[in-house]
Amino acid sequence: MWNTLQKYTGRTVEIIYLGRDNRITQRRIEIRLVEDGMVKAYCLERRAPRTFQASRILAVQPVGRKTA
Repeated sequence: MWNTLQKYTGRTVEIIYLGRDNRITQRRIEIRLVEDGMVKAYCLERRAPRTFQASRILAVQPVGRKTA
C-alpha cells in the first residue's frame, strides 16, 4: 500500500479509511505528501487539510477526470 500511496502524490484519490474509533469512512482526498507512515492530504469532503495513518487506509482508487 505504501508504494501505491506514494505513486498517487499530487493526485486525487478515493480511500476507504478505518478511523481511530473503528468506523469505516470513504473519503476523496488530494494526496500532498506521504512520509513516515502518514499521508498528508486535502480532504475534498471536509474542505480542509487532513492527516491519515497509511496503515489505516484499507483501499485506494484514483479518481478519473470527467469529460464533457
